[in-house]
Amino acid sequence: METATQGLALPELRAQALAALCCPDIKRKRELANALHAAAAQLPLDAEALLTPPTASTLPGRPQRPRLVMPKQVAQRSPFTLEGRAALIHAICHIEFNAINLALDAVWRFAGMPREFYIDWLRVAAEEAYHFGLLRDHLRAMPPREDGQPWDYGDFDGHDGLWLMCERTAHDVTARMALVPRTLEARGLDATPQIQTKLRRIGTPDALAAVALLDIILRDEVGHVEIGNRWYRWLCAGQGLDPVTHYGELVQRHQAPPLRPPFNQEARLRAGFSQQEIDYLLGA
Repeated sequence: METATQGLALPELRAQALAALCCPDIKRKRELANALHAAAAQLPLDAEALLTPPTASTLPGRPQRPRLVMPKQVAQRSPFTLEGRAALIHAICHIEFNAINLALDAVWRFAGMPREFYIDWLRVAAEEAYHFGLLRDHLRAMPPREDGQPWDYGDFDGHDGLWLMCERTAHDVTARMALVPRTLEARGLDATPQIQTKLRRIGTPDALAAVALLDIILRDEVGHVEIGNRWYRWLCAGQGLDPVTHYGELVQRHQAPPLRPPFNQEARLRAGFSQQEIDYLLGA
């Protein structure tokens, strides 16, 4: 059986993360993310290398489907219908696929960070790959479409909002930590319990199975947001910046979407937000 390290053609950790990010094949991307995470502590770290994507590569590598549209063009469907529930699971699945790319991008793009930073984000990439697999398997196992075909990733349109913020923060690791994991991804901490409440009310077997999957994802996402919080504070401390004040400046500079309550304060506290930061979000 091939080991994780045997599956990696190049030894350098960050170069491998870039190769995984460029990979358009979902199955292979997930394999590479898992292999990198498993081998991260042993791989040589090219921490200071200034890497560039291969000229023929598209960032991020992704399949031809789903079709990407503007966020406002993504059709809204009621989860009280089978198609609506499939669309909901597809939307979360799309977020998880993008989250694999976001974590891999943090590894290859930002030079000069401690090894622990890269190991943390490779752990996130592997866990996001796991989440994607859970949701895609669930989507395929749901009652089929009217034509008898199973649902699958790519059946509905998606948007590229997460990657847009990734591009906006491409040259500032502090902004990346502030505005991707602890802003955009932290929205999942707030939204997931609301989605679960709605699915429980629907009460069908597929809806209740999705609730259980979201429990797993929410548990792991608390850890992912905590990683973002921890490295954001580490970076602010190294630059003599106040984390709360600087966060507001970064939101304005990079046009981050506004966060609106209700907030899952308990999950946010477990993910490393201070009460001062939550009060800031609440406008207190």
